[in-house]
Amino acid sequence: MTQEQHLYPPIKALLERQGYEVKGEVGAADVVARRGNEQPVIVELKLRFSLSLFHQAVERSRITDLVYVAVLRPVGRNARRAMKDNLALCRRLGLGLMTVRSDGRVEVHCDPGPIAPRKSKKKAEKLLRDFDRLRGDPNAGGATRHGIVTGYRQDALRCAAYLAENGPSKGADVARAAKVPAATRLMADNHYGWFEREGRGIYALTATGTDGLKHWAESW
Repeated sequence: MTQEQHLYPPIKALLERQGYEVKGEVGAADVVARRGNEQPVIVELKLRFSLSLFHQAVERSRITDLVYVAVLRPVGRNARRAMKDNLALCRRLGLGLMTVRSDGRVEVHCDPGPIAPRKSKKKAEKLLRDFDRLRGDPNAGGATRHGIVTGYRQDALRCAAYLAENGPSKGADVARAAKVPAATRLMADNHYGWFEREGRGIYALTATGTDGLKHWAESW
């Protein structure tokens, strides 16, 4: 399937099996289906997800509550993420989502419905923890030249600064002086390559860590 028109026959067949009369290219709509006195169903077709597809579908929702977007089923390495993200967007916008596989099979992933996004208490709590952990407002102008400043990076910078001044030290001493309770675990995990273990519970700063202090000098 290389053209939008190739999506039409399998979608039409699906709707006809449900008792709809289906016609293509009605006004500005790609597909319109009617069944008795019910609201019409509108389906907007695209080969792949795009912003314009969602713009069109939202505009059609001014006509009917039953609006679907339909695309070729994504394939490849990022297909699962594309489906997950766009399915969530459809639900957020109150739209239905169909995909058409290469063999012509149509899959309905969600139907149009009221917009009622579920809140995640866990994600909200994590956001607030990240907010409280971040000192100051280091990302006020967007990402720094070296990237986004996180609370975790600020903790690593404080540990690195202590080691730069005091030399190899026990994790407990770093935690207390730098005010980073998880200093020992942070240095052991060594996500940035800034620390090296010199003995049991003793850590030193690497050359990469010294560079990190220079690069992120104003971030902590």
